[in-house]
Amino acid sequence: MRILVISNNPTRPSFRQRIGVYLPLLRDNRIDAEVARLPKTFWARRRLFGRAVDFDAVLLHKKKLNLLDAWALRGAARRIIYDFDDAVMYSPHRPDRTSRSHAAPFRRTVALADTVIAGNRYLAEHAQRFNANVHVVPTGLDVAPYRAAAGDDRGDCVRLVWIGSKSTLGYLAGIRPALEQLGRQFERLVLRIVCDEFLGFDHLAIEKRPWSEQTQHGDLATADIGLAPLPDNRFTQGKCGFKVLQYFAASLPVVASPVGVNADFVQPGRNGFHARSDAEWVGGIGRLIRDAASRKRMGEKACETAAQFDLGVVGPRFLALVRQSLSEGVARA
Repeated sequence: MRILVISNNPTRPSFRQRIGVYLPLLRDNRIDAEVARLPKTFWARRRLFGRAVDFDAVLLHKKKLNLLDAWALRGAARRIIYDFDDAVMYSPHRPDRTSRSHAAPFRRTVALADTVIAGNRYLAEHAQRFNANVHVVPTGLDVAPYRAAAGDDRGDCVRLVWIGSKSTLGYLAGIRPALEQLGRQFERLVLRIVCDEFLGFDHLAIEKRPWSEQTQHGDLATADIGLAPLPDNRFTQGKCGFKVLQYFAASLPVVASPVGVNADFVQPGRNGFHARSDAEWVGGIGRLIRDAASRKRMGEKACETAAQFDLGVVGPRFLALVRQSLSEGVARA
């Protein structure tokens, strides 16, 4: 069986986490996947969509289609699987306003798909308004590299850590007052930022760690407390919590905004704390700074949670849905 995988940008973390990690699994199960970047020009997209007739299915990652693209792809593809892991029906910049430029293409793309795979329940509920065949598959990760790096010496400092992209660095800046207060309160406190850009603080020491596929596991596993701040709006409620799962895999307790799946992943007192205000950020992080035994205990529970989202658990669910869609296409042929 052959599938054509189409993505706006196959190099982005979202594609790697949602689709790229499963390409070897598909191949091992006799499903050959060809990955194609969606072209920017009209006629280049027409040529790509026309190639869909040579494949058993098209797996479209996250991209919402305009009317002409939807017509062309639906006319050529035998089966269409649509996978998304963000609240793409809302604008990330103005999430409280309903944007036709986001909502209409989302509705169109979901409606034309034969199978829809959503990253969490919130996203699935939006998709179910336009398609009856919607399934939830959370974003998985390979837990092993984080565990392998966990034995490294953390030194005599307590390290907070935040990992993310330049586009989400503003979420960390949103809790700057709380972090500055903690920096004044605790002498040997360090904030490690794993990113392609960095923030500066007046009262908190910063470790700048440029993100890379090779070093990210060690950068997390040699820290002590993971941070996952988020504003609460219709866009962020669709986040799939990959950052929190990375911290968990590295055996870190997490202090997180209880937004979207973060509220489910982080269980206060078991594997971290929720924080809605500066006072709660200071309180939750401060408790973990003072109590190394609690950090260790919660980190162990966090690692247990991460194991539920290991590729070995989530991967077969993704594979089963792809197989099911392919088999339904054969049955209809």
